[in-house]
Amino acid sequence: MLKRLVISLFVAFAWNATLHAQDVPGPTDKQVKYSPYPEQNFPNQVFFGDTHLHTAYSTDAGMVGAILGPEEAYRFARGEEVKSNHGLPVKLKRPLDFLVVADHAENLGLAPLIAKSDPSVLGNPWGKKVHDMVKSDKGPEAFNEWIAAMQALKDPFAGDTKMATTAWHYITEMAEKYNEPGRFTAIIGFEWTSGPNGNNLHRNVLFRDGKAKADQIIPISYYDTGDPEDLWKWMADYEQKTGGKMLAIPHNGNLSNGLMFDDVTLTTKKPLDRDYAERRMRWEPIYETTQPKGDGEAHPALSRNDEFADFETWDRGSFGPEPHRPDMLPREYSREALKRGLAYEAKLGANPFKFGMIGSTDAHTGLATTSEDNFFGKVAVLEPTADPIRFDEVIVGRVPEGRARKDQNLARETSAAGLAAVWARDNTREALWDAMARKEVYATTGTRLRVRVFGGFDFVETDLERSDFAKHGYEKGVPMGGDLKAAPAGKAPTFLIRALRDPDWANLDRIQVVKGWLGAAGNTHEQIYDVAWSGNRKPGADGKLPPVGNTVDVKEAAFTNAIGAPYLSAYWKDPAFKPDERAFYYVRVLEIPTPRWTTYDAKVFGVKLPDDVPATIQDRAYTSPIWYTP
Repeated sequence: MLKRLVISLFVAFAWNATLHAQDVPGPTDKQVKYSPYPEQNFPNQVFFGDTHLHTAYSTDAGMVGAILGPEEAYRFARGEEVKSNHGLPVKLKRPLDFLVVADHAENLGLAPLIAKSDPSVLGNPWGKKVHDMVKSDKGPEAFNEWIAAMQALKDPFAGDTKMATTAWHYITEMAEKYNEPGRFTAIIGFEWTSGPNGNNLHRNVLFRDGKAKADQIIPISYYDTGDPEDLWKWMADYEQKTGGKMLAIPHNGNLSNGLMFDDVTLTTKKPLDRDYAERRMRWEPIYETTQPKGDGEAHPALSRNDEFADFETWDRGSFGPEPHRPDMLPREYSREALKRGLAYEAKLGANPFKFGMIGSTDAHTGLATTSEDNFFGKVAVLEPTADPIRFDEVIVGRVPEGRARKDQNLARETSAAGLAAVWARDNTREALWDAMARKEVYATTGTRLRVRVFGGFDFVETDLERSDFAKHGYEKGVPMGGDLKAAPAGKAPTFLIRALRDPDWANLDRIQVVKGWLGAAGNTHEQIYDVAWSGNRKPGADGKLPPVGNTVDVKEAAFTNAIGAPYLSAYWKDPAFKPDERAFYYVRVLEIPTPRWTTYDAKVFGVKLPDDVPATIQDRAYTSPIWYTP
């Protein structure tokens, strides 16, 4: 009886409250509305991913041991355990936020479709020939047949799009299957593999769109053209046809023998003009500045006062027979290209090299691994093993035969790098692609340190402590990738910088601002400023900050975070600013020394540590620049 009475009283009270609530007037425009976060629209999260992963659907991967396809690549990137190409269980410490399977367009899908005896391969005479070779255990000979066709630029499937279409539709199907907005983004893409005379001019092409639009084309390949201007025209045609959007990401200018950031166009050899500059930055807003085949931020011969410029340097030529010359270097490295871009802008009114910076893996294994203690190699045959091939395989400098060691790069010189970090509002194709297009991105050499930068004319040092740091940064300035113009009288650019270590890795050594500028005489210059650092170090008489130290135990492949800092921040005002000089500023953050992947290998497999690669490295991040234009 008591229970029934309580329920009756509760129902009566609820009904009475409802009646009274109906008497309360609804909200008016004069009332305060409080819903702060949905109203914000500035990027508030950093997402880490890989824009450059190859699977077995790339012929130069699938024909040399890779068996993992796009499905396994996505599962692995999302944090699942998969079997490697050699059957080893492999898993990431933490999932990636996004992935681009960027398989080579040239004879896309040849290896896995041979494995399946797919009709699209068997229906082509050359395809049937190499299929039968592979099935007769003559895989290396079949690969050589394909290499010969590529070198001669004679597409064995010319006019026959069945295989490419089959492969492309499967790749886009897997992207749709594993794309989960808000949790994991599968961005559709491919690699266009231009390599005139073996010199690297490759671009990864990224779609903002889904399968419905992407399937209206098949990827353009090096067989179709080797000229980036033709690629841009093809991309424009795609956008006009589908209403979709594309961007391209060049990489490995260090292997281009001076062609990546050349002073003339590739085919016509005409000097760069304003139209070229505008088109290049329209289609190629960002550049992959670090990856396994060498770091491309700076070169010690170009930046002689930068003690950190010689990092994982590959500068011994390209994939072709042409020897490398020192005069090619200024047209191969990011910092020098950014400087030269300022001079072009002053001359042409447009800057052809006004790009943001990212890193990615270029792994040909289907496994996006970048940490030094979990590096599964550049190609499948170089997965973790005590076999000398893991260190000794020739990657660059195969041709001509008998090339000197000084003109080669070996597998042990490969970097376990890198990652693309993107500041965006949401983990979706649209939000990530838009952030790349506006250059609000940065590169890391494999770890997940967080970096945020704002530039403006009105920041003060106490802004570093603001709880609404990002909101204030966007309101009073611009983020990485942004532009500052026409400095107010008496003011110089000021910067707010925050850096936070990877929670599962190494402390931070320092924050640096790299400035490049165009002087009054038309010459370009650079200067590096240490703006925040760990410990009680003080710059010496030469202005250089002493090293942070080194806790690495090489024999045990271990380090400690007894040095460095988990967090660094800086307020910096350009002390040498001249309002009539064009300039750019980007931030470089250095971690403390940690064991290199070769050092982990030596410990795990009990092999001799190579003496021609460093035992330790200092991983780092490079932000996209902020440009100043008078």
